[in-house]
Amino acid sequence: MDGRLNQSWWALKMTFGLVPIVAGLDKFFNLLTDWTQYLSPWIARMVPASAFMQAVGVIEVVAGLLVLSKLTRLGAYVVAAWLVGIAVNLLTTGHFLDVAVRDVVMAVGAFTLARLSEVRAAEPAAEHRERGALRPAQGHAS
Repeated sequence: MDGRLNQSWWALKMTFGLVPIVAGLDKFFNLLTDWTQYLSPWIARMVPASAFMQAVGVIEVVAGLLVLSKLTRLGAYVVAAWLVGIAVNLLTTGHFLDVAVRDVVMAVGAFTLARLSEVRAAEPAAEHRERGALRPAQGHAS
């Protein structure tokens, strides 16, 4: 992979790996913010907000770990879908619309990481095929 794309891939991998982990862990401590304020009222009526946010935190930590593991592509798709879900939740609150827009933009970034991961995974196979095609045939007498 081109060095510039490789740098971009690593920047996205670290961002979409570490940020969900930090945000997920903070669902248990509320140091960054009171996360329950972002929960749609219709969800809060069905389940206790703090318990829901802790479940959200577990999902975010797992998604971040997937991104940081060898399953980057899968993790990035999970993070992208998760961010779209958060944006939809925020839209239903009628508040935090700016945060909803930001989460959609971040979802596009996570999707981009997933697609770059597909390209990265395909490159070694393509290089192997190219090298094999360039070698002279072996074992054939001329």
